[in-house]
Amino acid sequence: MKVANPDPWPATPEEAVALQDRLRARVIAANPRPPEFRTIAGLDSAYDDNGNVAAAIVVLDATTLETVETATARGSTDFPYVPGLLAFRELPTTLAALENLTVTPDLLVCDSQGLAHPRRFGFACHLGLLTGVPTIGVAKNAWGEFEEPAPERGASTVITIDGDPVGRALRTRTDVKPVFVSVGHLIDLETACAQVLALTPEYRQPETTRRADRLCRTLLRDIAIESASAPTAMGTVSPD
Repeated sequence: MKVANPDPWPATPEEAVALQDRLRARVIAANPRPPEFRTIAGLDSAYDDNGNVAAAIVVLDATTLETVETATARGSTDFPYVPGLLAFRELPTTLAALENLTVTPDLLVCDSQGLAHPRRFGFACHLGLLTGVPTIGVAKNAWGEFEEPAPERGASTVITIDGDPVGRALRTRTDVKPVFVSVGHLIDLETACAQVLALTPEYRQPETTRRADRLCRTLLRDIAIESASAPTAMGTVSPD
């Protein structure tokens, strides 16, 4: 899967905020065509205290939820941790992992925010613009205000930031804490929530997220072991 990044990668938080503000208007919170998703990818990434980054992609068959393909990438980052700018620590390695896929998924499910973000441009929005693939954010915690949804599976309430609706708190399991769904790009919120429910037959988190998380944790553990024995072996992954 080829991914192009036409923008210079920000070196400072100020440059990153400016890029988010510039790109925000390009997000499309609608289905540009009938939403038919045959393959759905889950993406997860993590980093350690040394700046090592691991990214994992797991592609599932949308009907059977069987794993179709996986891909990983390793990288490093020195971009500072700033709330709202997580994408600039993790996106370069995520893009490298996507380029290792031999298939292009029909939908990307990110363990992150989309429009439910202070500048309405979270990780899922940025990734959607870079790939041109419908993308949603499914976060474990809300960034905004919401009322607790009813206890049954499928119940939801609106998430707002500064009074603006930006996503939904969605109950994927009865009497279990909801997940927080928001549009990334090229999909509407109704479709995004329907897909999340289809991906959660047994657990709170989508199967895409659960499998990508496991693969990512394994990779980060391997990086830690290798770094301990060869601390200079890690290189920086280019965002291109």
